[in-house]
Amino acid sequence: MRTLVIGDIHAGLRALEQVFERTRVTVEDQLIFLGDYVDGWSQAVETVDYLLHLQTTHRCIFIRGNHDELCYDWLKHGKDNPLWLQHGGEATMGSYKKSDTAKVAKHKEFYDSLHNYYLDNKNRLFLHAGFTNLKGVTYEYFPKTFYWDRTLWELALSLNPNLDSEDPWYPKRLTHYQEIYIGHTPVTRIGKTVPQKAANVWNVDTGAAFKGPLSVMDADTKEIWQSDPVFQLYPGESGRN
Repeated sequence: MRTLVIGDIHAGLRALEQVFERTRVTVEDQLIFLGDYVDGWSQAVETVDYLLHLQTTHRCIFIRGNHDELCYDWLKHGKDNPLWLQHGGEATMGSYKKSDTAKVAKHKEFYDSLHNYYLDNKNRLFLHAGFTNLKGVTYEYFPKTFYWDRTLWELALSLNPNLDSEDPWYPKRLTHYQEIYIGHTPVTRIGKTVPQKAANVWNVDTGAAFKGPLSVMDADTKEIWQSDPVFQLYPGESGRN
């Protein structure tokens, strides 16, 4: 059995199907999705439909991303959010305008059921963005931090790679878990297109919403599979670029 971690999809269903084919995903695999299923490409509804079907045939953990929460707020309350629209929401709104009431209701149930984080039996933490409490995720004061925080990744990147985890100056936040897997902040921001490790934090967001590919990573072997750059699969669309 493999534990496969899937980076931010951003409605790039074609990329997800392509990378799953390359990964040769089976029903024996544990699939852990790090969030941001929508906002970017034009297949928001189709992507969530695919995930809903997938959870009936495979073992899936769906983590909540900030874009999923923004979409859920719009579906639930119908309030305009200009910032959301500028960052992929417009494509998502267009996708949902083609859907009926029953489908939207199922999707709202999906968004409401998402996990803020998942901790496996190997003490590996999976979440969309980060956390700030020095004692770990169970002590976090504000749940929104789990899918909005960027300081965890910034902290990991800033560390001297030679600093030992037993050093008294080593950040307490990073000592509670064997590994931490996140998305949220594309590694393309530091000029990379494959998942990156800093300290014990793995960032699996490889910029699928922009010019990068969608990535899947085996949490045990660290093997990586990727789609083509997602924009190539959606000619004529701009994604979040």
